[in-house]
Amino acid sequence: MDLLRLAWRNLWRNRRRTWITLAALAFSIMLVQASHNLSSGVYAQMIESGVRAGSGHLTVYRSGYLNSRDEKLSFDPRGLLPDLARMPAVEAVLPRLHLGGLAQSSRESRGIVLTGIDPGKEALINPFLRRLPKDRQLPDGVSRKALLGDRLLRELQLKPGGKFVVTLQNRQGEMISELFRVHGVIHTGMRELDRSLVMIGRQRAAELAGVPGQVHELALIMKDAGQPAAVAQLRRLLAAERDLRLVFWDEAMANLANAIKLDYASQKFIFLIILMIVTIGVVNTLLMSVMERSREFGTILALGARPATLHRLLFLEALIVGSVGLLLGTLFGSLATWYLVAQGIDLRHWIDSELEFGGVVFEPVLRAVWDPLWMLQIGLYVVLLCVAAALYPAYRAGRIVPAVAMRH
Repeated sequence: MDLLRLAWRNLWRNRRRTWITLAALAFSIMLVQASHNLSSGVYAQMIESGVRAGSGHLTVYRSGYLNSRDEKLSFDPRGLLPDLARMPAVEAVLPRLHLGGLAQSSRESRGIVLTGIDPGKEALINPFLRRLPKDRQLPDGVSRKALLGDRLLRELQLKPGGKFVVTLQNRQGEMISELFRVHGVIHTGMRELDRSLVMIGRQRAAELAGVPGQVHELALIMKDAGQPAAVAQLRRLLAAERDLRLVFWDEAMANLANAIKLDYASQKFIFLIILMIVTIGVVNTLLMSVMERSREFGTILALGARPATLHRLLFLEALIVGSVGLLLGTLFGSLATWYLVAQGIDLRHWIDSELEFGGVVFEPVLRAVWDPLWMLQIGLYVVLLCVAAALYPAYRAGRIVPAVAMRH
């Protein structure tokens, strides 16, 4: 206890230096914690937007479809749909059919991806469809009304209400053409998608392709994507269907997953640089303290103290600096995170449209999420860095020669 009290008093002999070190520690911890929480919130926002507009948290495909996108790898989901809909962990099941084809107006023609959907289910989940007015939603799954990407609409020189023809090859190898009317216009913010997307009812798309009742994917929107029990239940349900495969979102949307990994890896590098700067600051503080107290340490050693006593003293000083910095940094980091959760960073004043990242479009309002375990971990890591930073100053203190130090 006496050594701890002495370590505390030693730190405040030079108040300015101690406060500067504590401020650097607290600011670094706050910056790292708040940045991580903001990044986690933005990543969660990207994933949520991506899975609702894309493949879902989990997706059921036929084996080989994800890599080949072979239109022949479709399947009949009618035996699965009731069981999937009854699962408590499943929010929605979205059957989809994807077909390559050609769209022709009276003036232009373009290659398209014809997507067959269940309009009622998609309108509740898909963020691009939720923006459409109710009178512009697809009325049912069998009508000849279609939703077009806005770029495709302009390239075909069409207007809402205009007619165009879709031509594709059905499962029997025959070229099939059918007339559709533009019922609504979709803007996703992704150039390639906006110039190729055509959405129609799933039943109409399946009949056009000659595969009544079949789909290419079942996108599952989960209430809690991190439930292992729900995943295990889904695997048991699909066990009887040998040719079907359950795929997680990060495999189905590899571009988004890889973009997030790359971004977070760069952030870790920046965090490491910040923490290294903090470590150098603590080493400087303790080393200057040792140099200023050479005579004092020489006297202590001359009175019979062992070098290990000086080592413990300096380690306690480093521990105190790290602990106080942890408390202050976590306090300010929590306040910053609270603001970023409640208010976020609104980029709409500088950006007119949505943000795109990894092939996913999301709203330009960045919000954080709480990650208290990671905040505690990074705080403890900084404390350990402070203690490790005391190694060299303690080594220097232990090598002081009493006679030389007392003449200093």
